[in-house]
Amino acid sequence: MSLPLIPPMLATPGTLPPTAQDARWAYETKQDGQRAVVYLEGDGTLLLRARSGEDITPAYPELRPLGDALGSTPAVLDGEILALDDEGRADFQLLQSRMGLAHAPARAARMAARTPVHLVLFDVLHLAGSSLLKTPYARRRGRLEELGLGGPFWSTPAALVGHGAEALRATREHGLEGLVCKRLDSVYEPGVRSRAWIKIRNMLSEDVVVGGWLPGKGRLTGLPGALLVGQYTAGRRLRYVGGVGTGWSAAERTQLAELLRACASDVCPFDPVPQVAGARWVLPRLVGEVRYSVRTRSGLLRQPSWLRLRPDLAPEDSAAFLPDDS
Repeated sequence: MSLPLIPPMLATPGTLPPTAQDARWAYETKQDGQRAVVYLEGDGTLLLRARSGEDITPAYPELRPLGDALGSTPAVLDGEILALDDEGRADFQLLQSRMGLAHAPARAARMAARTPVHLVLFDVLHLAGSSLLKTPYARRRGRLEELGLGGPFWSTPAALVGHGAEALRATREHGLEGLVCKRLDSVYEPGVRSRAWIKIRNMLSEDVVVGGWLPGKGRLTGLPGALLVGQYTAGRRLRYVGGVGTGWSAAERTQLAELLRACASDVCPFDPVPQVAGARWVLPRLVGEVRYSVRTRSGLLRQPSWLRLRPDLAPEDSAAFLPDDS
């Protein structure tokens, strides 16, 4: 049968629900990977689509046997593709070596042998010909767990009902990225960033758009010394929020230099133009994630440090919008 294409529901950044409402929420570990909607056609065929809708199936050949996991029962599942470190924790930097290989199947196969991925499943959206989008989360989660989807490269981690504070503390103690809180009565809202799902990160971080860079000096000659980054306002203006000069390995800095050269521009993408001497501008195509201590009253990020590129995000999908007057 032909399964419906369903864009993933997105969580809103926030804090734990009020204690009085704790029992009305389920808590899942926030995974640091690549979101994927999984289509099982019921004939052994597997299709993986990224948040953007791109077909990424060829990039992850080790997941193909999942196509047979439910026999002839078609299904659409929601999950996250991870690369795990030696301690079993998601490592996005490891995953980056696997992303973007959908058009290079031979290389994807070699990388799968070297750095296999693991798919965690946390929702079922369509099953045996019936849509579950209007079914409350608690019932969808029950149906998912009844499927018993566990294999060498995929699993269905448990969700915890209630005890949100304890769950968040456990993620911090184990060095995990954070927590996703899901209201038990929430329906699935395709493509919507909903307040029925709340994500909590164990660090203060945000997605930013790269709009320029400053050349490095000394041993960094020819390489970026700092990136000039911004975030979009509600009116779709790219507002400068600071310069980021730390957080890269030598290999990452070299990779960034190549990416920056590929999108060089004579026009500053920021509005208003920041007064940064020696700045070189680029087209606002690259999205990254930065860690920072606090946002100043003027809207700048204080003590920002680079965490990672986000090739899975388009600039228009990145971060929360700033107010127009920030």
